[in-house]
Amino acid sequence: MPDTPSRLIADPVGDPAAAAPNANRIAELDELITHCTACPRLVEWREEVARVKRAAFRDEEYWGRPVPGFGPADAEIAIVGLAPAAHGGNRTGRIFTGDRSGDVLFQALYDVGLASQPEARHIDDGLTLRHTRITAPVHCAPPANKPTPTERDTCRPWLVRELDLLRPTLHVVVVLGAFGWQALLPVLADAAWEVPKPRPKFGHNAHVELSSADGGSPLHLLGCYHVSQQNTFTGKLSPEMLCGVLEHAKELAGIH
Repeated sequence: MPDTPSRLIADPVGDPAAAAPNANRIAELDELITHCTACPRLVEWREEVARVKRAAFRDEEYWGRPVPGFGPADAEIAIVGLAPAAHGGNRTGRIFTGDRSGDVLFQALYDVGLASQPEARHIDDGLTLRHTRITAPVHCAPPANKPTPTERDTCRPWLVRELDLLRPTLHVVVVLGAFGWQALLPVLADAAWEVPKPRPKFGHNAHVELSSADGGSPLHLLGCYHVSQQNTFTGKLSPEMLCGVLEHAKELAGIH
């Protein structure tokens, strides 16, 4: 897989499938992800956004690189979104940080006791997550928030390895939105769990228990509408609905 020229990354990683298995710790994986240049369209877009900037952030230095997951390496709950936002994670360098979707998500995480504060403004704001790690099937901001199937599949080894490393403690995955759900199911099959056929359908409050393929504990898969403005501004997803899913995740994970 050829590397894509990057103005921001001097030591690129061009093949996630080859690089991801080499990470023995979450911190190592996160570092490798930030050097990925595997998808030409995404490299061009994320760096173009970082150069042009949004007027409101014109004085800020954008991250402009792949955005890794965020949260403890021994999390019992994983939250899986879609991809970083162009002027959110792609600007700040931390997933769901600095955008309206993140405002909703971190407020809910704080309300149920899984985050240390209700706001996520920048990467050094002191925010920590408790028992929870947030990640995505695609680590670069895509044009129009729509990664291609090829980009999704190219990025997949990163998430497979992340779930492998979380395996000793992970009990629940909360999936935000149908795209994340569809992208995650083959990842789970490549990791340590058995995905039934036909594949379970996404829905808000959907709950599927997946048996393990390695003799370990099962995994609870929960669906939740995405925290996009399209859903939160229209009332399709209310704060109460989001908190309800997170409370269910805590219960299933045995977090009190």
